[in-house]
Order: sequence, then structure tokens, then C-alpha cells
Amino acid sequence: MPPPWPERASAIVAATNLAPAVEIFGRVEHVADGIALVSGLADARLDEVVRFGRGELGFVRSLEPDRVICVLLDPGERVTAGDIVRGTGDVVRTPVGPGLLGRVVDPLGRPLDDGPPIVAATRLPIDRPAPPIIARDLVNEPVQTGILTVDALFALGRGQRELIIGDRATGKTALATDIMIAQKSSDVVCIYAAVGTKTAGVAQVLAAVRAHGAPERCILVAAPAASPPGLQWIAPFAAMSMAEDIRDGGGSALVVIDDLTRHAATHRELALLTREPPGREAYPGDVFHLHARLLERAARLSAAEGGGSLTALPIAETDAGNLSANIPTNLISITDGQLVLSARLFEEGQKPAIDIGTSVSRVGGKTQAPALHDTTGTMRLDYAQFLELEIFARFGGLQDPRAREQLARGQRLRALLSQPQFTPLRLVDEVALAIALADGLLDPLPTGLVARFRAELPSWLDREAAAAAGSVARSRRLGAPDRAALHDAIGRLLAHMAAP
Repeated sequence: MPPPWPERASAIVAATNLAPAVEIFGRVEHVADGIALVSGLADARLDEVVRFGRGELGFVRSLEPDRVICVLLDPGERVTAGDIVRGTGDVVRTPVGPGLLGRVVDPLGRPLDDGPPIVAATRLPIDRPAPPIIARDLVNEPVQTGILTVDALFALGRGQRELIIGDRATGKTALATDIMIAQKSSDVVCIYAAVGTKTAGVAQVLAAVRAHGAPERCILVAAPAASPPGLQWIAPFAAMSMAEDIRDGGGSALVVIDDLTRHAATHRELALLTREPPGREAYPGDVFHLHARLLERAARLSAAEGGGSLTALPIAETDAGNLSANIPTNLISITDGQLVLSARLFEEGQKPAIDIGTSVSRVGGKTQAPALHDTTGTMRLDYAQFLELEIFARFGGLQDPRAREQLARGQRLRALLSQPQFTPLRLVDEVALAIALADGLLDPLPTGLVARFRAELPSWLDREAAAAAGSVARSRRLGAPDRAALHDAIGRLLAHMAAP
């Protein structure tokens, strides 16, 4: 029998803490342009998340003697002067884990695809320290991009940071999208971070991945131009934390950040609004450190640390091809190489419009598959000599038959390197194309038929050289019997194309 109610009431009163409770909160003094000036938060910490009166979030960016400057992570229209602000005692975190795969979220993990809320057991800080040197391993395992120009001339490795840079509308996002689509047949998880881009552009990337790639192994982190500046600022860091969870679990992740030029502009905007002293091109002095600490988080871990990898493909935009501006020079010095896209090549119809003369991969030779390395050893030099010869040929006719032959072969090479979007090549396809070029099998082929040859080659190899193709795919090496089999199959395909 339960005790009588007076005894129960006495027990409740005795258990109630009647001591004075102290609650620290502040009030918004002024809010504009995604920045809120808050007074009264005496115990606020730098980067601490704060919650405004109606549940809106922000984080502390700057501390002053009598107030703190907060950056809003939600639309500022709902925050007004006089609103109460409370600290949370925590930093900005983002959900991580398999629940994000196949989803479109904002940097805080809130769904943008009309799907259910993200269920994640772990939320990691968006700004985490990079792995120490002792925890890293050599970058010597390739990322198969499916793009002949990249795989043959500027091989990308797991754990590498390769910058994609070029003028506006030169195919930077298309190149990165193709690389993500090519991971459909690999174990790499792709994370695309849209920073300040148009919503239509994010929708195009999403549609391309759903139509041609493996959306169930992709995460889209969207902070488009219409989102608050604070949300755009944290987007690359949130994407990195999501990728680090995959890497630390022994998996491989690929992060595309589109793009860091807009991210730098957002950083400049917030810095000027918070009255930080401007530097070169009005960027604050810490913009180099900002991107360096972001991209240093990309790494391949040692076997003792799980052997996972995080590959970063930051994108940057240039103005009239100027690579010596502040942000391009910063990013070129931070990364392990760059793929420079040329507006002139793009206008000429060369896609992807990669400028071979100014592009570089500083670890490419160590990561390239042996089969491709053995067949493309002189391809870059041959193409560079062809470009010089082509310039010389514009001033007059070439009388030397060898020079004309070299010019014709260079034109076929350029046609081979021009690859339609959404058509990733397998390793064996790229090896076969390199064999066809190196062995002179394409010499009788008109340049206009090179695209048809490249399109028909994969299915032809599956029928006519299945054993050799399978051997190359498994071992990633090219033995003499396999090379001979591929050579013969290519010859039969060219004979088939030449038949009436």
C-alpha cells in the first residue's frame, strides 16, 4: 500500500533543490548581414555554439571586452534586437556515419532532400586537427578517375590534395562530377560540398550522380548562395569531418569542395563585418592558414591507424587565367598539384579542357597503375612536342615527312584526350588506348574517327580480349602476353571499322 499523500508530498519537497539558480544569458544588441552583436555572455568561448530566442543557432567568432560577435547559422530575419542568447558550452558539430549516405544535407546535418531526419550516433566537431606525420603513410595507391588525361598524365592518389582551377565556365565542376561518377566501381565514398553555388548547380550535380554514379555511396553537403554566410563558411569543414569518419574507420573517402574561392570570399566578408584588419585583396591575414588547416586533414593513414584515406579535390576559380592572385597562389602552394582548365581549350571544344603544360601532380608517378605507367611513359612529352610543332606549322607548310607524321599523331592524341562527360574509362580501356597510340595502330585512322574508336573499344575488348582485360583489371600490370592480346584485339577493331 503506498504511503499517504502527506508523506509523499513531504518527500517531494525534501528532494526539491530550493537553492538559488544562476542562469547566464545575453541579449542581442544588433543583428545584420548574418552577424549578431551580443552582450551579457561573460563566459562565452571562441567558436562556442549559441542559441537564440527562437532556437536559431550561431557561433562565437570574436570576443570583445563588453560583448561577443556571433555568426548566424540560420536566417537572420528571425533574430531581432533584444532576443535572449544562451551559450551551449559546445563547438559546432556535424553528424557522421552511414546514415548520411545517399542524402543531401546542410553542414549541420539537417536534411535538404525531404527525407527523414538523420540518425547518427556520433557528431564530430567540424574543425579537427590534421593527422600527425607519424600516423600518415605514403600516397602510393591510385584513385581511378576514368578520365584518360588525368589517369595517364596526372595520376591521382588516395590521400592526395589535387586542386582543380580555372576560369568561370571551363568545366571544373563537370570534371569533379565525372571523377565522382567513376567511383561507382570502386570502394571510395564521395562527398560533394557546395559552397556558395547556385541551387540549380547543386541540383545538376545531384542529378548526374543519380543517373550515372552510385548515389548510395555519396553525400551532398549543400550551402548554396542563398544560405547564411556562416553556413557557407562551415560547409567545407563539415564535409571534411564526415570524410574523416570514413577514413578513420579504414575506408576511403573523396571530398570535392566547390569552391574555395567563394569560401575565401565568405571568409573575407565575415572578417570585414567583424572589423578584422584586411590584407592583400582585402582578405584577412589568416586566409592561408584557414585553407591550409582544412586541406591538411586529407591524408592516407598508416596500417597501424587503420589504413584509411581521405582525398581532397578543392576547386578554385581564376579571373582571366590569373594564377598569381592571392587565393590561387595560396591553394597551389598548399596542395599536391593542380589541374588547370583553360578557357581557350574549352572554347576550341577540348573537354576536359586541361592545360597539360601548366597542370601537374606532384605524386602522380608513384600512384599510377603499373600497366598505365608502362604504356604512357612518353605521352606527355609527345603531346608537348606536338603543341610546339603545331604552333610552328601555323607559319608555313611542313616539308619534313617525319614532322607531318608527328603532327598527325599529335592530332590523334588530342582527339583521344577529348572525352565526353559521363563516359568514364576502365583501367584496361585506358591501357588499350595508350597501346594503340604508342604502337602506331591509329596512324591510318582519320582523326574524325578517333571518337568512334574510343566509344566502341570497351565492349570490343570484353568480347575479343576478355582474358587479357580481366588479367589487367585484377593485377593492374601488363605482361607481354596480355599486351599482345590487346594489340591484336585493337587491330581487329580498326579493321572492322575500316570494312565497308
